[in-house]
Amino acid sequence: MKWETALWMAACSLLASLPRGQLDTTCHAFVGETVVLPCSITLPGELALSKSMLYWQIGTKLVHFFQNGQDSLKGQDEKFHGRTSLFLDQMKHGNLSLKISNVQLWDDAEYSCIYRQTENYQTKKSTIKLNVSALPKIEDPPSPSEQNQIPSGSPVDVPCLAVLPLSLLLLVPLGLWHL
Repeated sequence: MKWETALWMAACSLLASLPRGQLDTTCHAFVGETVVLPCSITLPGELALSKSMLYWQIGTKLVHFFQNGQDSLKGQDEKFHGRTSLFLDQMKHGNLSLKISNVQLWDDAEYSCIYRQTENYQTKKSTIKLNVSALPKIEDPPSPSEQNQIPSGSPVDVPCLAVLPLSLLLLVPLGLWHL
């Protein structure tokens, strides 16, 4: 075996043995609902929000960004504009969850929650899968007043009414013949 082949095989087996990113959780929502994507961190004491950064993203698409103690949404993907928020009163206790309102089908994706302390560069990453479904379309039944109305000239109703007298005319002679 050539040394290049052996090196290639060793590199492939090394890559295969590396830990892969795993989903921390999966969430489900219907179109139009509000969903909370969970993300939390535990540190001794409260988080120093003025020295923290929090990214919520899909791949490289920015969903929500928080830094220096406040939202910083300039680079936010326009599809999420006005639909995302954090639990600001709970962040210092480690709740980094993201709320998405008016969920849409295009929100179905794998989200990354990335927290970074700016002082010591400690980073925590979670991955959350959001499955979005459309609500089944249920048509309202017609109102009672609509059900009792027979439209004039209806091609379905008119022939049925015309057949009734004709069938009586045919049944009477047949009934007499049968006696």
